[in-house]
Amino acid sequence: MSTLTIATAREVFELLREDMVAIEQELGRDAASSVSTITEIAEYLREGGGKRIRPSLLLLAAHQLGYHGPGAIRLGAVVEMVHAATLVHDDIIDGADTRRGRPSANTTWGNEKCVLAGDWMYMQAFKVALEEKNFYILELLIGLTQQMVEGELLQIQKLGKAVSEAEYYDLIFRKTACLFSVSMRMGAVLAGATEAEENAFATYGRGVGLAFQIVDDVLDLTASEEVLGKPVASDLREGKATLAVIHAFDHGTASDRKAIQRVLDDRSFENVSRQQIQEALVRNGSVEYAMAAADRYAGQARQALAGFSDSDFKRALLWVPEFVVAREK
Repeated sequence: MSTLTIATAREVFELLREDMVAIEQELGRDAASSVSTITEIAEYLREGGGKRIRPSLLLLAAHQLGYHGPGAIRLGAVVEMVHAATLVHDDIIDGADTRRGRPSANTTWGNEKCVLAGDWMYMQAFKVALEEKNFYILELLIGLTQQMVEGELLQIQKLGKAVSEAEYYDLIFRKTACLFSVSMRMGAVLAGATEAEENAFATYGRGVGLAFQIVDDVLDLTASEEVLGKPVASDLREGKATLAVIHAFDHGTASDRKAIQRVLDDRSFENVSRQQIQEALVRNGSVEYAMAAADRYAGQARQALAGFSDSDFKRALLWVPEFVVAREK
């Protein structure tokens, strides 16, 4: 039995440092357009940082299977561009004013320019991916973008409704976990993985992605505005029922359900306060319920690695679910 320990954040950073520098340089090159507004918006998004967790996962999957070529840098930039494009479109749809503690791009450049810049970034991601000359990778990216667009449309259809847990999980797979899963698949494909290896990595990515989004949704309800870089309970105010809210709605009192539905209907906290919602969540143990679900998916991700040989890259992959569940922003 393996006694492999989980890596530390510092070890993971050092393990991927040179690759991540190369990905940032690739992103800088890929952000350049002959239309200055597109370059400005793409650069603004790149400089906004973020955890770069998706390209990190792609790198770790490829390296675990012995691949260290330039394709991993290119495709790492590709998945980050796809992610950035979705954030631009999300902020436009949600009418968001802030992103990661800064003004969202649409507040500076306007919706019209930003939706087109997001479209350009999607196409640029595909253009860079074409350099791999691998039809399967393009098939994965096409399927991914279709899933993400479908997820956004489904979410719009369900705004203001107390959706079921099954509907919630379908939404967060399409909007978030699918990109984690495909990032792992593409890293595996670069390395010439077997079907079993590719599927194991995809399962890992799905588990990490679901845990990531569940925790993100919990933090939206529990963290401070200073930590989040955006208003607290933004999701509920926008009419989105996330896992803890769904649990409180399903298991709370009639008064709890009425309060939650009122906020979903109003898209504001004018008639029901944030504190009333927080109290309903506490009474029903709803945050703990959601975090237990995140822990469960993180455990599924770790279990998916069981068949891979011990290495520093596997240690790093074992660290990611721990990081995802324990993060505070």
